[in-house]
Amino acid sequence: MTSDPIVAEIRKLRERRAARFGYDISLIVKDARNRDVSGDREVVRRAPRRPVATSTRVAGLEPREERQPE
Repeated sequence: MTSDPIVAEIRKLRERRAARFGYDISLIVKDARNRDVSGDREVVRRAPRRPVATSTRVAGLEPREERQPE
């Protein structure tokens, strides 16, 4: 498999950041959140998408017929 230079660069940056915080994930996340808040980029929040209605047929099976109470 050939090496992708972009992936290699991202991994190197990620390793340096992790080493800077002593590989403590809580400190890494805290730093990321602080950078998000203090950054100059706008964070776009969108409403969740509604689920799309699907067919009652699943994997080629016909829907089960309702049984009438006796």
